[in-house]
Amino acid sequence: MPNTARTVLFHEIGGPDVLTVEDVPVPDPGPGQVAVRVEALGLNRAEALFRAGTYYYQPSLPASRLGYEAAGAVEAVGEGVTEVAVGDPVMTGPGIEMSARGVYAERVVLPETSVVRRPASVDAVTGAAAWLTYTTAYGGLLETAGLRPGDHVLITGASSGVGTAAIQVARRIGAVPLATTRTEAKRRQLLELGAAEVIVTGDSTAEAVAEEVRRLTGGTGAEVMFDAIGGPGFSPLAEGLAPGGSVVVYGWLDRRPAEIPWNWPFTIHTYANGTFTSTPGGRRRSTAFLDAGLSDGGFRPVVGEVLEGLDRIRDAHRLMESNAHTGKIVVRI
Repeated sequence: MPNTARTVLFHEIGGPDVLTVEDVPVPDPGPGQVAVRVEALGLNRAEALFRAGTYYYQPSLPASRLGYEAAGAVEAVGEGVTEVAVGDPVMTGPGIEMSARGVYAERVVLPETSVVRRPASVDAVTGAAAWLTYTTAYGGLLETAGLRPGDHVLITGASSGVGTAAIQVARRIGAVPLATTRTEAKRRQLLELGAAEVIVTGDSTAEAVAEEVRRLTGGTGAEVMFDAIGGPGFSPLAEGLAPGGSVVVYGWLDRRPAEIPWNWPFTIHTYANGTFTSTPGGRRRSTAFLDAGLSDGGFRPVVGEVLEGLDRIRDAHRLMESNAHTGKIVVRI
């Protein structure tokens, strides 16, 4: 195994231009560790926040690594590794602290618990777009909110990677996904993915969106709201909940304060995918659910654009921050 790998680092917080590609030593895997040759990277909004210093934990500078999600093949394993073997196709995701273990690199060494098998029928680009999005949707909707067949779920920011996965997860169990997106251009693709209705928010107020949710549900409201935005629009939007419904907040794209609405009773959950999938049970159940959907074709990760090579990583981050894409941005190594 080569003893260095081209790796994305940043030495100060800031915009995409702080990202550099440097040769970094790669050790042999120790006990309980796996060496992975990376074939593709999947970008997540969390990584832009981490790079900018606005994520829920701060990077260790200088020379912080970056990235949660990659797909590739096992090159070597350390003593005691039993879940994967050399040559196995794999995906990364669970339990990664980005400063030390970030996967934007040609090769990475990770704990065995941060690597999961990739179904043989799933190529690396698809695999790099799958793990974090679908496990977040699974953990948030099914494990946390208890979404059931026939329930209506309001999915905000539905053109994101997690949003597009949430539509498919809801459909898989027989729930009814109501998707929001800011522009008309993304409506058709969300409907093709399985959204029952798409609400184009445009310049509409959150109050107007909640009113439309009530209209689409025959006046009852949605049983679940799956939200990555927060901010001042949270309270009026949650007025679209059915009595006794649940809100799952899994992100904070709008960092301004959010008020709690008064349409009680309802339950607000905050969801952290890293915490859920770091438990043995959460990791096992979410991975099994993902594997089943990928293997039978029920899950179709949406890849908005594929860029070639680590040297395009700045361009990939610029594209992510433009919000012009639907689904995931993938960098192929």
